[in-house]
Amino acid sequence: MNEAEPIVVAIDDDSETREALGSLLRSVGLQAKLLSSIPDLLKTGRPKGPTCLVLDVRLPGRSGLDFQRELVAAGIYVPIVFITGHGDIPMSVQAMKEGAIEFLTKPFRHQDLLDAIQVGLDRDRAWLENDREIAALRKRYQSLTQREREVMALVVTGRLNKQIAGDLGLSEITVKVHRGQVMRKLGATSAIDLARMAEKLKIVPAW
Repeated sequence: MNEAEPIVVAIDDDSETREALGSLLRSVGLQAKLLSSIPDLLKTGRPKGPTCLVLDVRLPGRSGLDFQRELVAAGIYVPIVFITGHGDIPMSVQAMKEGAIEFLTKPFRHQDLLDAIQVGLDRDRAWLENDREIAALRKRYQSLTQREREVMALVVTGRLNKQIAGDLGLSEITVKVHRGQVMRKLGATSAIDLARMAEKLKIVPAW
């Protein structure tokens, strides 16, 4: 599956700053979307590929910091690099505690901004890849029968086939067959591998 192109979304209400950011990003081969406010971003929606937000702290209406807090509260993770002409230490500490990649005060070195953006894009690329892996794993899990799911839930607690057979009222050979089917369908290579998959799927172990 081809990954969508990485994109940097720069939000600043000053048109000169937006254009300067766009020129800088394009000069290093990065795709840029230039917006003047948070509502503009919400209208366009999140890009499909790896994304990094370059966000001015002070924006008309909803501030960059307010928007960051809303994203965190909603469980939406997008790498953010803050830029500001009016920063202070408490503001930068708050932004970093909420997960910002960097907090740069104007005027800043172009390389510092580009380095922070690269960190953000790499981080988002990893998040997106993890999301894709979990979606594919969830699809494979859906192919398991109810009995196979019951066996899997007991296998990942470390119980032996004989114990699982007693728990479920099955023969040991039947448990072995179900266990083999679980391993094959999920593509697991060992019980430890299966336990990792169960953790990713947030399957509560049966006790």
